[in-house]
Order: sequence, then structure tokens, then C-alpha cells
Amino acid sequence: MKAAILEKLKNPLVIKEIKLSKLQYGQVLVKLSYSGICHSQLMEVRGKRGQDPYLPHLLGHEGTGEVIEVGQGVTKVKKGDKVILGWIKAEGIDATPANYFYNDQKINSGKVTTFNEYSIVSENRVVLLPQGVPMDIGVLFGCAIPTGAGLIFNELKPKENSTIAIFGLGGIGLSALIAANLFKPSKLIAIDIEEEKLNLAKEFGATHMINSKKQNVKEEIETLTKVGVDYCVEASGLAKVIELAFETLNRNGLLIFASHPQYGDKISIDPFELICGKQIKGSWGGDSNPDSDIPKFAKLYLEGKFPLEKLLSPAYKLEDINFALDDLENRKITRALIKM
Repeated sequence: MKAAILEKLKNPLVIKEIKLSKLQYGQVLVKLSYSGICHSQLMEVRGKRGQDPYLPHLLGHEGTGEVIEVGQGVTKVKKGDKVILGWIKAEGIDATPANYFYNDQKINSGKVTTFNEYSIVSENRVVLLPQGVPMDIGVLFGCAIPTGAGLIFNELKPKENSTIAIFGLGGIGLSALIAANLFKPSKLIAIDIEEEKLNLAKEFGATHMINSKKQNVKEEIETLTKVGVDYCVEASGLAKVIELAFETLNRNGLLIFASHPQYGDKISIDPFELICGKQIKGSWGGDSNPDSDIPKFAKLYLEGKFPLEKLLSPAYKLEDINFALDDLENRKITRALIKM
């Protein structure tokens, strides 16, 4: 099969024909239909996650496809099932990562990879694709939706008529904004540096848009709220934006960040603000349980409450994955999609 391999940090991925190993206990063989690319993989390829002891290896942690074969012990899915692949642990066997080979060279992988035509996945990294959800839309349920919408439903749980600010309008930030709008906030504030994404946020229910390239975010939020916002979601991937988001909270406010700044970055906040009541926490995948949350979010999509089609950019071929990474890095697209 063809696969995009990370052989050296800060270098383009290399497309090669590699061989799959036999299925082991708890593993599932999936023929990929689509893979997503998010900033996490971009950071990894660009060497912003620190040293990588597993090179060469495969990448990708969100996708959709069809089950071709199941290994011993697998009961969750069967041959022919359409499935979502994701990095968040679900129910099922936590199988060992698969090995792939290029000639005699071992190509490492995690428990799920999606930058390849076929993937050997751990049973607990697959969930049945809900009926009615297209394969391309289904990719968003592998990472962006359970993380972004999940942190709203499972962790933030905003009160009606509250004020909410969303920092960073990538796939996770926009997913969070779509979900937050369902809680009927009095003000839903979207912050980004791209006018196109701010316009999209308005379509998704944002009441106010702030371009942080042109406007002073803290001053704008103070003007809008007088005392600061009740809730913040930070999804930009920048430590300095986490700090800024924390500053815009009111004294009873909660900030949840779902971004992963580059290796070595630190945040600095005033501890007195914590004493006064502000709260800050990180989110691991929106605290989602894929087996129960994905059907719930899929229902909202099918009811027209999650307009997810607008999140997807035109699909790239696997051979063009490096162009997709460049476009994502240059903020030309919201969520890169690879069609196998």
C-alpha cells in the first residue's frame, strides 16, 4: 500500500509502497476512505514536538474507512463495517501498535494511523460510522468534534445567557463554537486573525468577531462584557494566547484550552487571579467517550444543528499531502482532508 512516512523531522513526508504485517490480537485492518490532518500532525512533522525516537513512522489520527479484516478477540466491528478512526480511546481491546515494512526496514506506527491507504488499528480506536453520516464528514468525528464539541458538553457546560469567547478558529475551535451556540449564550465571541474564519464563525452563531491582528482583544472584550467573559475556549496552539484568554476571564470565569503549544513553551499567569476565583484547565480530547458521544454529536449533525460541511476544505490526494500540510500551516484551509 501507499503511505506517507515521516523519515526526518522538518522534512517533507515521503510517499512509499510499504507492506503490512499480519493482524495480531485486538487489531483491525481498515481500508481508508478519508484522512484528516490537524495541527498536531503539522507540529510533529515540523519538529515542534521535541525529539522523535520512533522515526521512521506513520502519522494521522482521524479518518474513515471500511473494515477489511479483524484479528483475534475483536467483537466490536466486523468485516464490511464502515468506521471512524480516532486517537481518543474508546471501548475495545487496547492492542499493540502495528508494524509495517519497506524492504527490510521497519516502519513504526501508533495504535491508529491514517496517512496510508490501509491501516492496522487497535480495536479501541474505531467506532462505527453512524448511519447517514458521509465518509468525509465522518473524519471530523475522529478528532475535531469529540475534542471541540466534547469540551463544551462534557467540561465547560456553560449556563444559558452566559458570555463565551472562543480563541482560534481551526477545526477544534469552530467545533467548540458550534456546540457553544446550542447553550444560548448572551454573547458568543470569536477571536482569530483570519477574516474568512471570523465570517464563518458568524454563520455558526458568533455574536461578535474580533480580529486579533487588527484589534486589541482584551480591550474589545472589556468593552463588550465590562467584567470579562464567563467562559473561554482556547484552541490556537499558542502559549501566549492561553495567557491572553486567561486575562479576559471575569473573576468567576473558567478557561479550558484544547491546544498543544510547541515543545518547551510555558505559560505565565498571575496566581492572584486563581485565588480570586478564575479557573484554568487543559482538555484531553474533550473528555469524550467516542462510543457514546459520537452518536450524540452525529444526531445533532443529522438534525441540522451541526453544519459541519462548512468545516471541510477540498480534498487532496495522498501524493499531495505535503501541499496540504503547507496550506494548513499557511492558514489557507480550516481542516485538511486526504481522499484515498
